[in-house]
Amino acid sequence: MKKLFLLAALIFSVTSQSQDLQFYQYFQDSTMRLDYFHIGTAGEEHFATDRILNDGPWPGSKIRLTDDLEYGLYLFEVRELVTGQLLYSRGFASIFGEWQTIPEAREIWGTFHESVRFPWPKKPVGLVMKKRNEMNEFTTIWEIKIDPSSRQVNPSSKPIQFKTWDYMVNGPAEKKVDIVVLGDGYMAEEMPKFYADIQRLMGELFMVEPFKSRKQDFNVRAVVTPAFESGVNKPHPGIFKRTPLSMSYSAFDSERYALTYDNRSVRDAASEVPYDFMFILINEETYGGGGIYRLYASVASDNAFSDYIFIHEFGHHFAALADEYYSSDVSYEIGELTVEPWEANVTALLDPGNLKWKELVDENTPLPTPWPKKEFDEFSYQIQKERKELRAEKAPEKELEALFEKQREHETHMLENFEYAGMVGAFEGANYMQYGMYRSFPDCIMFTRNKNDFCPVCRQAISRVIDQYIR
Repeated sequence: MKKLFLLAALIFSVTSQSQDLQFYQYFQDSTMRLDYFHIGTAGEEHFATDRILNDGPWPGSKIRLTDDLEYGLYLFEVRELVTGQLLYSRGFASIFGEWQTIPEAREIWGTFHESVRFPWPKKPVGLVMKKRNEMNEFTTIWEIKIDPSSRQVNPSSKPIQFKTWDYMVNGPAEKKVDIVVLGDGYMAEEMPKFYADIQRLMGELFMVEPFKSRKQDFNVRAVVTPAFESGVNKPHPGIFKRTPLSMSYSAFDSERYALTYDNRSVRDAASEVPYDFMFILINEETYGGGGIYRLYASVASDNAFSDYIFIHEFGHHFAALADEYYSSDVSYEIGELTVEPWEANVTALLDPGNLKWKELVDENTPLPTPWPKKEFDEFSYQIQKERKELRAEKAPEKELEALFEKQREHETHMLENFEYAGMVGAFEGANYMQYGMYRSFPDCIMFTRNKNDFCPVCRQAISRVIDQYIR
């Protein structure tokens, strides 16, 4: 047994070294960042290059360069020009992709600034941008040639602009998942609070599986971006501010959706440290946040439910997990279900025999799986009605928090006390759809505020992403 273990270790070491050599055959140990404008309407989209520059040392794996998960609405590929050989790829999502789904996009043009990052190529390469079509298959929508020796490419290192702080460093960036934490709306004198918020919220994240058992696979660093005044922009209540990262509530006119469209400022700040994933803490009490796959996640740090929002939104950003709830108001317009969704944690159950998480389902569990949906829906819609009334009255945040706590207690009892509680199956109601879409587990942090736990299927998806960055 010991010999077999040593042999396996030797094979892995030799394979890793050969793949590492392949990295240096095509790339330098730096990060190339392509900034571009993503322009269009609900029915069309276009791309225009802004700038190509050096974004610091390469922080990612030098072994797993191509994306075998292919999560996300978009996928970009870096290919060798002559042979077309695939050198690097990653799936991702974007603000533009979400914006296309709201009514506004049918009426006006939108322009959003975006970036993709990849190892610095030694020779000219082709970058291919792909997007899912109506069958959820990736098709090419933009191609561009990048010559690293071109005058339009800036190889200069960025000067240090901001103070940084190492919260947790467990090893070299290329062998770990690297998270950068930014803060917006924190004044210079509030930086001790910023550090404390990081410690508190990161502490919560690493109490949840699979992050808890895989904590050693992560590095977490922070970048300090002081604001001139405390808090961020909140258009719905008429509170307007300008902050270093331009974080703002009311994204897509959704009062609690907090995003920034200032991609350049965010990317420039984040590049002070090695990073694969990004979290932005908002120095606010008002419930809110957001999460977009491989862009960033955000959270209001002082709300009673900040721990839930932090972990839930990181699920979107880190593993492209879909929202599993379906009773809240959203801005998106959902089309008819004709194909299986690509997200790992929801299904249209078009082919129950090939359920994407079938290996986790007990053979005696029926598909679809019965659960107290009618009772849940009746209670949930009553909560939504009360929530709208409180918002219309501009009630204090504490009253909304009390309503959420009431909802949490009732739903927790309901979802823990029925025949298939605690079992993996296919439970109808998910991804903003009351009917025809199914989640894998009765309750999960992607479904309710009841528990800060991911279900088995979400844990599996998260672990697969971690593996992409540490091997």
